[in-house]
Amino acid sequence: MLKVKIYTFLLHLAAWLLFMVFPLLFLNDRGQNSNYLLLLSQLYYWLFGATYITLFYVNTSWLIPRFLLKKQYVVYASILVLLLSLINVLQPYDKLLRSSEGAFPEFTHHGPPPEGNLNMPPPDFGQPFPEHRNGIRPGFRPGPHKGRHFDNISIFLFLMIIGISTAIRIIKQWQVTEKRAIQAEADKASTELSFLKAQINPHFLFNTLNNIYTLAMMNDEHTAESILKLSNIMRYVTDEVTADFVLLENDISCIKDYIELQRLRLGDSTTVNFSVNGIAEGKTISPLLLMSFVENAFKHGVSKNTPSIIDIAINIFPQSVRMLCKNQVFAHQNKMPRTGVGLENTKHRLNHLYPGKHTLTILEQNGFYIVDLQIQVDNA
Repeated sequence: MLKVKIYTFLLHLAAWLLFMVFPLLFLNDRGQNSNYLLLLSQLYYWLFGATYITLFYVNTSWLIPRFLLKKQYVVYASILVLLLSLINVLQPYDKLLRSSEGAFPEFTHHGPPPEGNLNMPPPDFGQPFPEHRNGIRPGFRPGPHKGRHFDNISIFLFLMIIGISTAIRIIKQWQVTEKRAIQAEADKASTELSFLKAQINPHFLFNTLNNIYTLAMMNDEHTAESILKLSNIMRYVTDEVTADFVLLENDISCIKDYIELQRLRLGDSTTVNFSVNGIAEGKTISPLLLMSFVENAFKHGVSKNTPSIIDIAINIFPQSVRMLCKNQVFAHQNKMPRTGVGLENTKHRLNHLYPGKHTLTILEQNGFYIVDLQIQVDNA
């Protein structure tokens, strides 16, 4: 922030120094033997610069925020007309021009004397110089006008300063508004993600507890083992998934425990093929994204009357992770839409956390429901 302020200050300083040099360069073309030090000592030179510098910052710091940005256009325009009238009365450039006569000498005629009789007048005696057909000799400057002189240069500089300062202030305001909009969108996305995860976690734990309850009712010998695995899952859910991203290896370990719980509950009636290929260490992923599709496969791909097959494969590449999840579709479940809370929220999370960095394909083919998800992951 400090560097930005210093850079802005130096930029403004350079711009105003350049602005103050222009009068010197312009007045230099009006005479010879230029005396810049004498001009710099003139009060009207500094009043000229102070007038337009003050005008610039009054417009950017007070007029535009107070009136223009608050849509008080009539008041803003009225103040500008008043300032324009004041500039026309002060005539800062015209006064600078008049005060510079001592610093920039006038042109004078320094030609050689005419040849011949020195008593004879020069050939052009009594005639105006060719350069001035109006009869005024070179170097002659008229005295003060009796009427008000219209200082068009001062008016032009006024319009230029107002235009530049307004453009700079409007662009700055647009940048601030754009930054606020981006921050608001980011805050909204963060709040929405927190809400989505708050829905997913109870949904996931609710189903898992139902599975263990079924084992307990059946007096299954693997009930204790199931409780241990559930403990591992709950520790992961409560301690780690509050973050936006977790280690991929921890997320896969949670999936393994969940699949083992399902195998204990389902027994031999369901064949679960689960494989992990590649190196997960050092990579991160948003928590429970993969789990939601795994859970969906067990929810819809298991039948009480028919043997079931569920295939889950996680392939890890250097820059991405791909999960293929495949389960059978049964006749009585064809009529049931797959609109679980966890699955829908997972799709929203993918759109928020991996925009343009994931591909999700869901289809039914040859009696199977297939999910193909590929995500670009980062290193921890």
